[in-house]
Formats: sequence, structure tokens, C-alpha cells
Amino acid sequence: MNKIAESELIINSRGAVYHIDLRAEELADTVITVGDPDRVAVISKHFDKIEIKRQHREFVSHTGYIGKKRITVISTGIGPDNIDIVLNELDAVKNIDFETRTIKPNHSALAIIRLGTSGALQEDIPIDSLVAGTHGLGLDNLLHYYQFKMNNEEEQLLQQFIAHTQLSGSIQPYISSCSAAIIKHFVKGFHQGITVTCPGFYGPQGRVLRLGLSNPFLVERLSSFHFGNHRISNFEMETSAIYGLGKLLGHHCLSVNVIVANRVRKEFSKDGAAAIEKMISTCLGVIEGM
Repeated sequence: MNKIAESELIINSRGAVYHIDLRAEELADTVITVGDPDRVAVISKHFDKIEIKRQHREFVSHTGYIGKKRITVISTGIGPDNIDIVLNELDAVKNIDFETRTIKPNHSALAIIRLGTSGALQEDIPIDSLVAGTHGLGLDNLLHYYQFKMNNEEEQLLQQFIAHTQLSGSIQPYISSCSAAIIKHFVKGFHQGITVTCPGFYGPQGRVLRLGLSNPFLVERLSSFHFGNHRISNFEMETSAIYGLGKLLGHHCLSVNVIVANRVRKEFSKDGAAAIEKMISTCLGVIEGM
């Protein structure tokens, strides 16, 4: 079996993968990802027991228990580029033998659940509500670096989206669905819809400060897209990368976001911290029972 070179998989002096600084025994089978490093402790304060705390750069992780459920919560930072690091390294910790630098013969799947913040793209999705993304639709380019293939439903959805939005420039969207095994637990109390992932916060999400936009009608075209029972519920900066890489690597992924802004109604949450705390407590209750 071919060994993975030292330059391709960097392992630090304590035998952990380089960026996220975790070893196999330090990673739970259920992983919660958050963007903000400070939010890791906001989640782990709900744990009954914390076993491990690690930090390297913006990648903070706590592993512990809620009841009998072992969970790792890890920060990714912002954007699809950081998701590329975190998803690949989580998989490496689980499915590569660091001593022999070979892929383990038996694949192990993680349950990966993002808890994030997002902007709603539908007038009827209120501030401080929760959205579980049925699909991640990427306006970034991350998955184009991998051998990623969409299924027939995803291809059809994407073609309808491209025809409707008529995006200009070099944007080449892709789409990937969430884990059906996980989203079935996130129904009551959750809105569902397509989550669009953007590679930036300002122009890529249709915000105008001092620069003009190549797609000035982006928000309106995203909000007005419908195909069958599908519509775009929200957008943010990580979901499509998690879904796409997760599917390629054989993991079960879901992205849940609390709505801190409604871009159609031009509203912003009056207490974002309280909304995030409600999302965390609600979702931990679901995750513990999965």
C-alpha cells in the first residue's frame, strides 16, 4: 500500500495532524463545527465532561460528553478555504493510520453538524429562527478542485438555478445535498431549504459599500428561485464545502444556521448572542438523542 508523503500529510511532533492538532483518540464520531473559535467554549459549557482541549491557530477543539454522547466541537474560521483544511484533516484523523501513513482498510464515517449564523433570503423566514439546509449550493470554487459529481436531482436543480439567476462573470456553481440520515432529526422547529455558500461577505453576498457589483441583482434572483418544492432559504460561507467534501469523503453532514439577518426585509437580530445560545441548546438536545 502506498504511503502518503510527509509533504502531503503533515503530522506534528505529538503525532497529531498539523492544522487542527488532533489525534484519533481525541476525535469523537460526532463533530460540531462552528466558525468562531470563541463559540467552541459556548458549546462545551453544556458538556457534562470535557476530556480534551486543543488549539492551533484559529482551530480550537473541545471533546467531551453530554450524557453518554461523545462530541467534538471544533472551530473552522470563516470560508470554504478553511473548510477544505478542517474536513480533510478530520477525515485523515479518522481514516488514515498516522504511523504507517496509509489509508485504513475499513472506512469510518463521522457525523458532522455545522452550527452557524446566516442571512435569510425569504421574507417569511424570521430573524432568530433556525434553518436546516437540505442542499449546499456553492458560489465558491472549492469543489472544482476535486473529482466531484452531482446526482441527477442535483444536476437538475443546478441547471434550473443557473438559468434563473443568469450569474455573470466566472462563477461556476455546484450543489450537494445534506445527509438524509441526519436532517430527519431536524424537522420540528426548523425551516428547511437550500443554503447558498458564498466565498466572501460583501460583494459575493450582494452587499454594496464603495464598490459596484458584477451581479447587482444577486439577492433578488436568489430569493425568487423556486423549483418544485425547493427554494433558497439562506446564504452564508461554509455549507456547500462541508456537504461536497463530506460526501466525497463518506461522512454524514448537516448545516444548521440561526438567522441573524433577513436580507429581503433588511432586518438584523436585536440580540445575536441570545439567538446563537438558543440554537446551541436546541441542537444539542437533538444531537444527544441521535
